[in-house]
Amino acid sequence: MPTLEGGDEMKAVVVYESLWGNTAAVARAVAEGIGGDTRALHTDEAKGEAIAGADLIVAGAPLLGFALPTEQMREGTRNRPGKMPSPPDLAHASMRSWLDALAPGAGRAAAFETRIWWSPGSAAKTISEKLQALGYSPVGEPHRFMVRGAYGPLREGELDKARAWGAELAKAIG
Repeated sequence: MPTLEGGDEMKAVVVYESLWGNTAAVARAVAEGIGGDTRALHTDEAKGEAIAGADLIVAGAPLLGFALPTEQMREGTRNRPGKMPSPPDLAHASMRSWLDALAPGAGRAAAFETRIWWSPGSAAKTISEKLQALGYSPVGEPHRFMVRGAYGPLREGELDKARAWGAELAKAIG
């Protein structure tokens, strides 16, 4: 388990919203990079004891319609089955609703997104701003992980980048 400067074990959690599995895969890789008992949790799992006292919260979501997905955007994906390789996973709460329910805290935070390379806008910037407004201090700039095509898969090497970023985050906190 990564440790803090005083030698205490660091509690870190990676929270994600994932529609086609790309963001979930990045979240798991970031958690691996952070190390120890760090877990990647979808928004429904990241409640109560799972995040209580977290020294580091890393949160990520896909960029959809040039922004952090809204409920309307998510619902719109349900009605486009012919254009997608698989139906989106809408079984879990959105990152927006998770952030709206998150209690203020005093830990550190980082944000990421999965996206196509040319897309304007940023889900990660919105996540980072919301976490900061809740009292979580940012660790570096929001990160972007690229997918090929509108729905993925992830570009070659993105999971290695995610693991490396997770290790950087652990080092920055420790």
